Amino acid sequence: MAAVIDLSGSVAVVTGGTRGVGAGIARALLEAGADVVVCARHPPEKPVEASGRTARFLPLDLRDPDAVTAFFQQVRREYDRLDTLVNNAGGTPYRMLAEGGAERHARVVGLNLLVPLTASLAAYEVMRAQPGGGSVVMVGSVSGSRPSPGSAAYGAAKAGLEHLARSMAVEWAPLVRVNTLVLGMVRTELSHLHYGDEDGIAAVGRTVPLGRLADPAEIGDACVFLASDRASYITGASLLVHGGGERPAFLDAATTNK
Repeated sequence: MAAVIDLSGSVAVVTGGTRGVGAGIARALLEAGADVVVCARHPPEKPVEASGRTARFLPLDLRDPDAVTAFFQQVRREYDRLDTLVNNAGGTPYRMLAEGGAERHARVVGLNLLVPLTASLAAYEVMRAQPGGGSVVMVGSVSGSRPSPGSAAYGAAKAGLEHLARSMAVEWAPLVRVNTLVLGMVRTELSHLHYGDEDGIAAVGRTVPLGRLADPAEIGDACVFLASDRASYITGASLLVHGGGERPAFLDAATTNK
């Protein structure tokens, strides 16, 4: 049996790590033994905990480049290193392109593309100066590789994020590895806003080949792998964590016609 991944002695930062997917990632990193710092504009409603350990919360407006630089310098001063950055912060409201307005769409692109760029640059300055370098994990989306009505600017930003990660991986090798988790639908405390009640969530889950939405813990497990030495020869990669994507419509049609 393979040994459990052990990240003891490492330091990880998870942006937007106070709830949802980000909290799931933070808990998985805690369980693996890492010291975890989560950042967001507002503190979590309850501490992010796992295995008797608690992630540290530091407030940060990721849209402020000067604040981002200061944040990562604080991490370096207080922890003496940074091994993993998970660029999880992001998201978008559902809004058709013609209804959103250019400024609103620009904010969506900024949050989902420019914010991870800014954070990665600040983290790189810490990682490149330490033995062993580090790992950056981008949290992408299947919306970046398929049409995304109602979230087109978000999808475009996520497509750009994957490209950015691949370019970073080449420029920053061999010291810093950069990879992307490409997510499908994940069940979080906000799922009802997108999919409705339990019946609606279940119906959406049936469109996925594995028959359900992902749990944040499963995203966390994938992130722990990419952050660890088990992925030491993986950089510039996009790891699909989407349950098989979408069930092809022709399969449902064939079933109906039987």
